[in-house]
Amino acid sequence: MRLIDLHCDTIWMLTREEGANLRNNCFCVDIEKLKSVGSMAQFFACFIYLNEIASEERWEIGYQLALDMIKRGKVEFATCSDEISLALSYDDMVTNYAKGKLSAFLTVEEGGILNGDLNRLQTLYDEGIRLITPTWNHENCIGYPNSKDEAFMQKGLKLFGIEVVEKMNQLGMIIDVSHLSDGGFWDVLTYSKKPVVASHSNARSLCSHPRNLSDEMIKALADKGGIAGVNFYPYFINKAGKATAEDIAEHVMHMYKVGGEDFIAVGTDFDGFDEGELEIAHMGEIGKLYEAVKRRGLSERQMEKFWSGNAMRVINEVLSTHCG
Repeated sequence: MRLIDLHCDTIWMLTREEGANLRNNCFCVDIEKLKSVGSMAQFFACFIYLNEIASEERWEIGYQLALDMIKRGKVEFATCSDEISLALSYDDMVTNYAKGKLSAFLTVEEGGILNGDLNRLQTLYDEGIRLITPTWNHENCIGYPNSKDEAFMQKGLKLFGIEVVEKMNQLGMIIDVSHLSDGGFWDVLTYSKKPVVASHSNARSLCSHPRNLSDEMIKALADKGGIAGVNFYPYFINKAGKATAEDIAEHVMHMYKVGGEDFIAVGTDFDGFDEGELEIAHMGEIGKLYEAVKRRGLSERQMEKFWSGNAMRVINEVLSTHCG
């Protein structure tokens, strides 16, 4: 069955490991692993790790790092062009699949690199970025991130953030509410005219981490046609930080029960964490989750929606055409 994963940090990892490549590596995601599990498309994040950029020029440095990661991704895709191609739209993904190729969607995880300049959004679009996570774990020009501070958590989008949402709708870019504060989440749902995603977030009622979605948020996101990709980071699955496939399946089923069969998707966050204990060691073992969820009673049709169908729907609705 076709698989679409909405989030991994593998491109970032490739820039940190000398000699590593996308075809076959020691990370969680590579082309060989993706092929082995029937992947249709993989979303690759250009992740800006702000904790390593102490300079006051962090947003300018981060912007250049994002452009460098975009270039690196394109080089990797070109090197393996017989097996994977950059996708800019739904039609590209379908065409690649018909040719027996994987599709790669490029994303940015940290919208602060726009640094108040809306023209950068156009540049990133032109460079191939098709999804942006407005914040990581720091306040930026767009808004505020998730936080254990309840007052901070209620802060929403800034005026520039509202402009970003509107411009992303206009261009045809997916807005990703993972990492946003609750206030930012609700503002995105208010201002976006297109479905949005939580590319790698779980259920807060099962694990009370602020990175996860409350039941109210799940319902609202689902009502707007959005989806959430279940995250494999053990500490977003349970407080013990020890996660089996069955533990992840519990989150999938909870999100299914609250948000419906059109809401659930996959967003592994592979290569974006190294803490905790996870039964599913890499993408090649993701079938363990498929079987764990299937045992819970979902039909083949519902499993297809979870594994790729819901993601395909949002990709089609938001990335259906190329915009200039």
